Amino acid sequence: MNREQLLKRIWIDPRRCAGKPCVRGHRIWVSLILDLLADGATFDEILANYPGLTREDIQACIAYGSEMARERYVPIKLEDMA
Repeated sequence: MNREQLLKRIWIDPRRCAGKPCVRGHRIWVSLILDLLADGATFDEILANYPGLTREDIQACIAYGSEMARERYVPIKLEDMA
C-alpha cells in the first residue's frame, strides 16, 4: 500500500472527535496510536487492544504523522538533548 492509499485511511470530520485526525471509521485518534508507538507498544499490542484496527491503519497513522512533521516542528531546547 503506498502513502497516498494509507493517508486515505485517515479522516478529519469537525463533527467527530472535535475535528482531530482519526482512523477512518473509528473514533481512534491518530495521536493516540502515535503515542502508543512512541511509548514502545508494538503493532501486535495495539491490534490486541483495538481489535477493529488493521496493520494498515497503524501504518496510516505513521504516514500522517510523517506528513505533519514536514509542515511543522516542535522546538527542542538544546539542554533537553543532553
